[in-house]
Amino acid sequence: QVQLVESGGGVVQAGGSLRLSCAASERSFTPLAMAWFRQAPGKEIESVAAISWMGSNTYFADSVKGRFTISRDNDKKMVVLQMNSAKPEDTAIYYCATSQTTINASGSSRAYDQWGQGTRVTVSH
Repeated sequence: QVQLVESGGGVVQAGGSLRLSCAASERSFTPLAMAWFRQAPGKEIESVAAISWMGSNTYFADSVKGRFTISRDNDKKMVVLQMNSAKPEDTAIYYCATSQTTINASGSSRAYDQWGQGTRVTVSH
Protein backbone atom coordinates (compact mmCIF):
# COMPACT_ATOMS: atom_id res chain seq x y z
CA GLN A 1 0.00 0.00 0.00
CA VAL A 2 1.52 3.27 -1.13
CA GLN A 3 1.59 6.04 1.42
CA LEU A 4 1.84 9.74 0.64
CA VAL A 5 3.75 11.51 3.38
CA GLU A 6 3.21 15.26 3.69
CA SER A 7 5.40 17.71 5.54
CA GLY A 8 5.90 21.43 5.91
CA GLY A 9 2.68 22.54 7.50
CA GLY A 10 2.63 24.94 10.41
CA VAL A 11 1.83 28.48 11.40
CA VAL A 12 2.77 31.47 9.26
CA GLN A 13 1.89 35.13 9.47
CA ALA A 14 -0.20 36.73 6.79
CA GLY A 15 2.04 37.72 3.91
CA GLY A 16 4.53 35.01 4.72
CA SER A 17 5.53 31.85 2.90
CA LEU A 18 5.29 28.14 3.55
CA ARG A 19 6.50 25.13 1.58
CA LEU A 20 4.55 21.90 1.64
CA SER A 21 6.09 18.66 0.43
CA CYS A 22 4.60 15.27 -0.29
CA ALA A 23 6.49 12.11 -1.16
CA ALA A 24 5.37 8.61 -2.00
CA SER A 25 6.69 5.90 0.27
CA GLU A 26 7.22 3.32 -2.48
CA ARG A 27 10.03 3.94 -4.95
CA SER A 28 8.37 1.66 -7.49
CA PHE A 29 5.22 3.78 -7.42
CA THR A 30 4.77 6.00 -10.47
CA PRO A 31 2.30 8.81 -9.86
CA LEU A 32 0.85 10.49 -12.93
CA ALA A 33 -0.97 13.74 -12.13
CA MET A 34 -0.29 15.11 -8.66
CA ALA A 35 -2.27 17.71 -6.77
CA TRP A 36 -2.99 19.55 -3.57
CA PHE A 37 -6.41 20.00 -2.03
CA ARG A 38 -7.44 21.70 1.16
CA GLN A 39 -10.28 21.68 3.64
CA ALA A 40 -10.97 24.64 5.87
CA PRO A 41 -12.93 24.23 9.11
CA GLY A 42 -16.61 23.76 8.35
CA LYS A 43 -16.08 23.77 4.60
CA GLU A 44 -15.89 21.20 1.87
CA ILE A 45 -12.63 20.05 0.40
CA GLU A 46 -11.46 22.18 -2.52
CA SER A 47 -8.75 21.96 -5.12
CA VAL A 48 -5.69 24.16 -4.75
CA ALA A 49 -3.23 23.19 -7.48
CA ALA A 50 -2.32 20.30 -9.75
CA ILE A 51 0.54 19.35 -12.02
CA SER A 52 0.66 16.99 -14.97
CA TRP A 53 2.80 13.87 -15.14
CA MET A 54 5.77 15.53 -16.84
CA GLY A 55 5.22 18.87 -15.17
CA SER A 56 4.40 20.69 -18.38
CA ASN A 57 0.91 21.74 -17.33
CA THR A 58 -0.44 23.12 -14.10
CA TYR A 59 -3.78 24.07 -12.64
CA PHE A 60 -4.45 26.61 -9.90
CA ALA A 61 -7.62 27.58 -8.14
CA ASP A 62 -8.49 31.23 -8.71
CA SER A 63 -8.01 31.94 -5.02
CA VAL A 64 -4.31 31.03 -5.14
CA LYS A 65 -3.28 32.09 -8.64
CA GLY A 66 -0.22 34.30 -8.59
CA ARG A 67 0.61 33.33 -5.00
CA PHE A 68 1.16 29.57 -5.01
CA THR A 69 3.34 27.44 -7.24
CA ILE A 70 3.46 23.68 -7.68
CA SER A 71 6.37 21.56 -8.78
CA ARG A 72 7.37 17.92 -8.82
CA ASP A 73 10.41 15.71 -8.81
CA ASN A 74 9.61 12.41 -10.49
CA ASP A 75 12.85 10.79 -9.36
CA LYS A 76 11.91 11.46 -5.75
CA LYS A 77 8.18 10.80 -6.31
CA MET A 78 7.59 14.19 -4.74
CA VAL A 79 5.28 17.15 -5.24
CA VAL A 80 5.84 20.55 -3.63
CA LEU A 81 3.42 23.39 -3.01
CA GLN A 82 5.09 26.75 -2.45
CA MET A 83 2.72 29.12 -0.69
CA ASN A 84 3.61 32.81 -0.93
CA SER A 85 1.75 35.92 0.23
CA ALA A 86 -0.29 33.72 2.55
CA LYS A 87 -3.71 34.94 3.63
CA PRO A 88 -5.77 33.97 6.67
CA GLU A 89 -8.27 32.35 4.31
CA ASP A 90 -5.56 29.89 3.29
CA THR A 91 -5.90 28.30 6.73
CA ALA A 92 -6.87 24.66 6.20
CA ILE A 93 -5.70 21.10 6.25
CA TYR A 94 -3.81 20.49 3.04
CA TYR A 95 -3.87 17.10 1.35
CA CYS A 96 -1.70 15.87 -1.46
CA ALA A 97 -3.13 13.46 -3.98
CA THR A 98 -1.84 11.39 -6.87
CA SER A 99 -3.45 9.66 -9.78
CA GLN A 100 -2.57 6.45 -11.55
CA THR A 101 -5.04 7.09 -14.36
CA THR A 102 -4.95 10.82 -15.10
CA ILE A 103 -1.96 12.38 -16.84
CA ASN A 104 -3.16 15.97 -17.05
CA ALA A 105 -3.33 18.52 -14.25
CA SER A 106 -6.86 18.11 -12.93
CA GLY A 107 -8.61 20.09 -10.25
CA SER A 108 -11.22 17.37 -9.73
CA SER A 109 -10.85 15.17 -6.68
CA ARG A 110 -12.35 12.30 -8.68
CA ALA A 111 -9.19 12.13 -10.78
CA TYR A 112 -7.07 11.06 -7.80
CA ASP A 113 -6.87 7.71 -6.12
CA GLN A 114 -4.12 8.10 -3.54
CA TRP A 115 -4.36 10.65 -0.74
CA GLY A 116 -2.07 11.79 2.02
CA GLN A 117 -3.07 12.12 5.66
CA GLY A 118 -3.09 15.92 5.56
CA THR A 119 -0.95 18.65 7.04
CA ARG A 120 -2.35 21.64 8.89
CA VAL A 121 -1.61 25.18 7.75
CA THR A 122 -2.58 28.16 9.87
CA VAL A 123 -2.15 31.71 8.61
CA SER A 124 -2.39 34.24 11.39
CA HIS A 125 -3.45 37.86 11.02
